[in-house]
Amino acid sequence: MRNRILLLAGLAWLLGGCAAPKSALHKAEAVGVQAGPAAAGDYADLWERIRAGFRLPPIHNATVRRYERWYAARPRYVAHMVERARRYLYYIVEQVEARGMPTEIALLPAIESAYKPLAYSRARAAGLWQFIPSTGRLYGLRQNWWYDGRRDVIQATEAALNYLEKLHRQFDGDWHLALAAYNAGERRIERSMAHNARRGRATDYQSLRRLKRETRHYVPKLIAVVNIVADPAAHGLTLPPIPNRPYFDIVPLPGQVDLGVVAKAAGIPVRELHALNPGFRRWATDPEGPHRLLVPVAKREAVVTALAKLPPEHRMQYARYVVRRGDTLGGIARRHRVTVGALRRTNKLRGHLIRAGQNLLIPLSARRLAAARTPPAAGRGRPIIHRVRRGETLYAIARRYNVYVRQLARWNGIEVDGVLRMGQRLKIIR
Repeated sequence: MRNRILLLAGLAWLLGGCAAPKSALHKAEAVGVQAGPAAAGDYADLWERIRAGFRLPPIHNATVRRYERWYAARPRYVAHMVERARRYLYYIVEQVEARGMPTEIALLPAIESAYKPLAYSRARAAGLWQFIPSTGRLYGLRQNWWYDGRRDVIQATEAALNYLEKLHRQFDGDWHLALAAYNAGERRIERSMAHNARRGRATDYQSLRRLKRETRHYVPKLIAVVNIVADPAAHGLTLPPIPNRPYFDIVPLPGQVDLGVVAKAAGIPVRELHALNPGFRRWATDPEGPHRLLVPVAKREAVVTALAKLPPEHRMQYARYVVRRGDTLGGIARRHRVTVGALRRTNKLRGHLIRAGQNLLIPLSARRLAAARTPPAAGRGRPIIHRVRRGETLYAIARRYNVYVRQLARWNGIEVDGVLRMGQRLKIIR
């Protein structure tokens, strides 16, 4: 079939009397190898389906072999990554195949985020596909206090594939260059290619030298993952099978809902519900949408039934707290294990000023969701007090004391992305 399609493409070129465009030949290649719905369903194991769609040009060099050895030496790391990928990989493969893209693209989150939907880099890149804020907004990923589209499995996957398709066209169907540009930005790759061209050198990915080490290693690292998926036994690894069927289903919502309420009503662990819906940054969905939840396939009917029975006034869950003399917003937040930002936004407070007798709403699910999302607590020894110096960030302070950013924020009743003041005192529990 593939040969027939390529032959037809060649005949069309000859009859047209013009040079065959690379994009047309690439499209013919894609049609020839893309698995249709019937073929896709023939595989019981999703890994087999992915292998059948491999078609990136191979790279044989020391960098690829180095990363193959790195993964082979860390079987537990690989096993944990596969366990996380189990939730999202079927959906990603479906979207990749629908666009006629090589299925290696579905493995790109392995090197971007290790399939951690809450992954956050020093460059402020977030989500499975690691979008920085500006690129995320450019590709339609909304970001606000309630919601971050860069962490939304559905929205971020669409944005990433749109971006990769654009880069693939821009670099004349060369996937290696497109992938390098995804990592470094297209302008940097174009400048490196122009530098080589001026000196009469080749401009393919492996010939580019004016690139950062991360970008030079980016495609070889992906190829190493591809090689391991192609033949895990050759690298001393075993990939646990992933069923070739959907892991989650999409349930429409009537409006804003409390994730804790839905989880309890449908019998879904809050941790699982949040892992499937990491785009929602708080204890509830964004009042402006998207008005949908991803839920395990087996729980879809339970969620639909629970939502239908849930009165509108019970979709969000709060407790009432009456402010006492001497209370501070930070102290109330710590007492109820929520953030100051959650209290301010829930109660529409412009600042930190509160008065005795004032009623505050405490978002109860905020603390349950925080407990599900917060890493294991550090020891409970005597707290250390750190005084913030000029230019310090929460990330830098957390790294210094070997604790998680979210722990540091929770101990001090502040936002993860909040602004620190010089001289501010922070408590670190060791």
